[in-house]
Amino acid sequence: MNRELNYQRLKQLITSETSAYILKRLLQAVLTLFLASVLCFTVIQLAPGNYLDTLSRNPQISQETIQQLEQQFGLDKPPLEQYLRWLGEIITSGNFGRSFVFQQPVADLLWERIPATLLLSISSLIMTWAIAIPLGIIAAVNQNRFLDRFLQLISYTGQGFPSFITALLLLFLAQNLSPLLPIGGMQSIDYYDLSFVGKVLDRGWHMILPTIALSITSFAGLQRLTRGQLLDVLRQNYIQTARAKGLPENRVIYVHALRNAINPLVTLLGFEFASLLSGSFIAEYFFNWPGLGSLILEAVKNQDWYLVMASLMMGALMLIVGNLLADLLLKAVDPRIKLENLK
Repeated sequence: MNRELNYQRLKQLITSETSAYILKRLLQAVLTLFLASVLCFTVIQLAPGNYLDTLSRNPQISQETIQQLEQQFGLDKPPLEQYLRWLGEIITSGNFGRSFVFQQPVADLLWERIPATLLLSISSLIMTWAIAIPLGIIAAVNQNRFLDRFLQLISYTGQGFPSFITALLLLFLAQNLSPLLPIGGMQSIDYYDLSFVGKVLDRGWHMILPTIALSITSFAGLQRLTRGQLLDVLRQNYIQTARAKGLPENRVIYVHALRNAINPLVTLLGFEFASLLSGSFIAEYFFNWPGLGSLILEAVKNQDWYLVMASLMMGALMLIVGNLLADLLLKAVDPRIKLENLK
């Protein structure tokens, strides 16, 4: 009896709308990643020169050494053969190649830097949503009043500042307030001598400025979007009906209106998840944060194409996963949505 019940549950899970949709999107993701890899490889090949061209201009490096490196990295092969070799290594052994500059496997380099970038990006995401959503609600509820206009002024100002200008201003602030705020880096000199709580506090102290630099522009856009979506919903007839029935204003706003205004914000959350590993380049560069940003920038400058390819593919994968998560979150927030209608 239990075996039959478990079989029925498994069958229901496999044949459910959500499972079928996830399977369909995963199959589409394979084709998407393949086409993205072809496009990325083609763009890299069209760029003039390669990493070995720089080495060949160094008189201390012999031509024999250049030829050995060409054979080692497969750069002496035709472009199509290089691509097929790279793709085959990924499929058979999960090997994304070896970095020209760092002389390490690309996968190891990425895994070393991903935690630092994720830590910074997720903290920025949490700060952005924790501040922007409440302020967007406050602005919508107080439409055209002083508080709404003041919040709109802050929003426009935040969006008008480029990220690098914000980072420079924060660095200037840190320099003038030193040692109250750290100027850069991920940890203090005596980090490894601290207790566990001390390490957590020290890491959080170093995250303050880069997190703010990352959050300001995103916060401004999300606040405006929240305000606009909530205002649209508050004008709907069913909201007027709920108010006419005598429901408390807080219940009208937070239960009826916000619940229906949240869908575009959930979609935006999926796109922000896709940019977690690639959206912190400027903050990492200015605040000397040892994440993916500086690594990928170095790879592009030196035409370290195995590392560049892996980074681009990782970004494409995050975009696919982010879109899938956004669709599933939309379904969870609003059960009326049919997954097959989402494109």
